[in-house]
Amino acid sequence: MINVENICKSFADRMVLKNVGTVFEKGKTNLIIGQSGSGKTVLMKCCIGLVEPDSGLISFDERPFSSVKEKHKKDIRKEMGVLFQGGALFDSMNVEQNVMFPLNMFTDMTPAEKLDRVNFVLKRVNLVNVNHLFPSEISGGMMKRVAIARAISNNPSYLFCDEPNSGLDPKTAEVIDQLISEITEEYNITTVINTHDMNSVLQIGQKINFLYKGELWWKGDKNSILHTDNAELNDFVFSTELTRRLRK
Repeated sequence: MINVENICKSFADRMVLKNVGTVFEKGKTNLIIGQSGSGKTVLMKCCIGLVEPDSGLISFDERPFSSVKEKHKKDIRKEMGVLFQGGALFDSMNVEQNVMFPLNMFTDMTPAEKLDRVNFVLKRVNLVNVNHLFPSEISGGMMKRVAIARAISNNPSYLFCDEPNSGLDPKTAEVIDQLISEITEEYNITTVINTHDMNSVLQIGQKINFLYKGELWWKGDKNSILHTDNAELNDFVFSTELTRRLRK
């Protein structure tokens, strides 16, 4: 579980996050949604530790993370897995080397143990016989699955996914959504997902946080998001012809 309490963040004279407070629950897919510029990426960066909040507190299972010394953040960072937008695989490394990278960085496992773990997570994301292929030799959907395998290779307690369906066709995006959802439940991970994809929201949105101009404007789930009187949320949700049909 991740507690976010009264987080504020400004850049120059522009306030990006205004007293944002929420709880990302363990074993759930926790979504952050909102228009571009709403602050969702900055909020995730604060949770990961790439950006330091101006005020407020972020804690991981009651362990303070924001506003503490770097050495105290290090242990919690080892428990994080991150799925970057676009996958962010290393072009010069093959699939096996990409997935093994966090194990080389953060564990004392033997080479044999690392290889066993790599093969295990690749199998879990339905990839076999791809170890020695390079990112340029696999499809976009396969790259995302390799990136998920890398993100969970170190058996994280917390998984952060930044626009996991970016650049994917709808069918492949649904596969990725389902995979993330299954892994979250299977390993009881606290999963936080930044997305603007309404298909993802309606498919796997167990806990949804809607940001509007840097403020937490609404909280709910995939069942309640279509039936609110929140005007700004409705403008976001029903912004396309397809989603407007859901209201009929």
